[in-house]
Amino acid sequence: MAKKNIFLKLGIASALFSGIYAFSNYIYKISSFPHQHKDSDPDFSPEITGGRMFIRNHPDKRDMYIDSIDGLRLHASYIPSESESHKYVILIHGIWNNSEYCGIYAKHYLERGINCLLPDLRGFGKSEGKYVGYGLDDRLDIMEWIYWIVKRDPDAHILLHGMSMGAATTLMTTGERLPSNVKAAISDSSYSRLVEQFASSYKLFKGSFVPLPIALFVSRIVILLRSGFDINKVNPVDAVKRSETPTLFIHGDDDTLIDPHMCSTLYEAAKCPKKYCMILGSGHIEAVVKDPENFWGKIRTFLESTEF
Repeated sequence: MAKKNIFLKLGIASALFSGIYAFSNYIYKISSFPHQHKDSDPDFSPEITGGRMFIRNHPDKRDMYIDSIDGLRLHASYIPSESESHKYVILIHGIWNNSEYCGIYAKHYLERGINCLLPDLRGFGKSEGKYVGYGLDDRLDIMEWIYWIVKRDPDAHILLHGMSMGAATTLMTTGERLPSNVKAAISDSSYSRLVEQFASSYKLFKGSFVPLPIALFVSRIVILLRSGFDINKVNPVDAVKRSETPTLFIHGDDDTLIDPHMCSTLYEAAKCPKKYCMILGSGHIEAVVKDPENFWGKIRTFLESTEF
């Protein structure tokens, strides 16, 4: 009888361990393994696809490479404006995407004589990397790109403009000590804290039978072990409390992926000069397409209030 109890307990322990291992692999695969965007993957709007082709086929596009502080080879597309300019925008894409997504934004800025740098975040596009950084490691990569610009042009005036995860990266970058060349930042649809975003996203998964606290704990541990960072430290709210960079916070009120209330949380926490813009009728990072006149009008007014 004793041996049967031992075998039963071992069987239960083995099944439990196997289940946890399988669940942790599932969590890591859907949250942290970089999925490359393919041409067969549909964009939510033809204008976004048109922007991709604009970048891909631009005659003046140059491929630039730098090394991250942890030894990754990072790529960006650089397109100079037709007229000589000391103004630069760093356009930062979101998750499951690459720098070509930012083409619709680059087209607008180039028409206004602003040089465009479009980095591929680590793990995406032509940049090396085996995991999604969610802005924590990426902020250091963006700082390297900032110094890349400043080294080329000490008189540069730099704008950071990020979307979704790229917006979180933007805000976390502004929480660091930046050169005075960085004059402004635009955050379009950032999450406030990654752990809160994980919780919100997990509730939308089909078959999310594991209780939320356990799922978050497993997520934190597996990402810490395999990616080397703590999701609790991916905290744009804390970053904006330290920021001195004038920042425009944009969000769509119909966003079902990242709660619009997170934008309010970020705005209220920010200690920097700031502006707030909620685009009515816009879903997740859709404002540039759904209401471009209002979207770009708010950005123009904001930039006129800064030194950019």
